[in-house]
Amino acid sequence: MPRKATSGQVFTRGMWRENPVLIQMLGLCPALAVTNTVVNGLAMGLATFFVLFCSSLLVSTFRKLIPQEVRISTYILIIATFVTIADMTLEAMVPEIHKALGAFIALIVVNCMILGRQEAFASKNTVGRSLLDAVGTGIGFIIALLLMGAIREVLGYGTFVGIPIYGANYEPWIIFILPPGGFFTIGFILLALNWWERRKLERARPGEVPGRIAVERAA
Repeated sequence: MPRKATSGQVFTRGMWRENPVLIQMLGLCPALAVTNTVVNGLAMGLATFFVLFCSSLLVSTFRKLIPQEVRISTYILIIATFVTIADMTLEAMVPEIHKALGAFIALIVVNCMILGRQEAFASKNTVGRSLLDAVGTGIGFIIALLLMGAIREVLGYGTFVGIPIYGANYEPWIIFILPPGGFFTIGFILLALNWWERRKLERARPGEVPGRIAVERAA
């Protein structure tokens, strides 16, 4: 029988080991679409964090009262409520960022990361553990979006948080602020992560054939 994860493991696993974007490949639509700047990525990450945290709180609190037959519909209604709150708050407080994010704020409703955490964890665990899971996963999502936003803004605009970091002669890589730039960026990040994990395996098991390590890891 598998050992139950500790509170610390529940909190930290979503940040790195089970990062929703970089490991589980969830929530890729906003990660690819709105991370052309750090500010946009941070705004989307915080909005998603808010929705994930609040929906996990409600789902876990009322998990024993939600009928099994309508649980998915109930989760979506709960998520949609908090998405509406996040959408209206961003529009009122930061209208320029709200305009830049566009329809992707409303699309948080169908973010498979959020619905997946409700179905897989919040609906089966106590409020405390569910909130730890939501915070860890939300932070992991923000980290991924900030990483992508930083790379794309630095290369695509030559700035970081709107502050120029290169000289006046810098020629921006325009492709990184366009939709294809999101695919290139996440591809480079995943390539670097896989290379790093491979190096760690080779250091841990010197003398092993690299191809064999990759096959064993995939199995």
